[in-house]
Amino acid sequence: MIQIESHLCILWADTLVRPYSTHGLNIMFKINRKLEYSLIALKHMNIKKPGQLTTAKEICAIYTTPFDPTSRVLQILTQNGILRAEQGARGGYQLVKDLNTVTVKKLSDMIVGEIEIANCFHGDYSACTASASCNIIAPMLNLNERINGLFDQIKVADLIDAKHSKEKQIQTKEIVT
Repeated sequence: MIQIESHLCILWADTLVRPYSTHGLNIMFKINRKLEYSLIALKHMNIKKPGQLTTAKEICAIYTTPFDPTSRVLQILTQNGILRAEQGARGGYQLVKDLNTVTVKKLSDMIVGEIEIANCFHGDYSACTASASCNIIAPMLNLNERINGLFDQIKVADLIDAKHSKEKQIQTKEIVT
């Protein structure tokens, strides 16, 4: 695991990934919730028959996601041509773009903005007060580029269609409170 110096002022809340700690476990990165909601919605819509509509309320009820951010994600996906919105009492959203043509990076860029693992990478690089004395600018820039490159290689369709041997185990595990 890479330890990132605290003086890098990492942009957790506004980026694709943020630090996460639960029950004493330290996990380096976690996918942004809005990106999770977009993947949940896209996976749900991808298994529906062509032409079938999906509402934000339906997604929230099935997957227990909060309404406002889920609704906002669906609006963003519509604005970017991934979904089509149908207004009215029987309205909803419909998947209109082939998810084999959408990368995780493209999805992330539209939902949460560019992947920037540190404040130093935002805008004109002036956000970090320690940049003059920082000795890991090049490694962090390289890491950021590699993460972007990796996410640009992963198609959303491949990600949401993927199977994993631990999925059922995780779904049936008791929640610790």
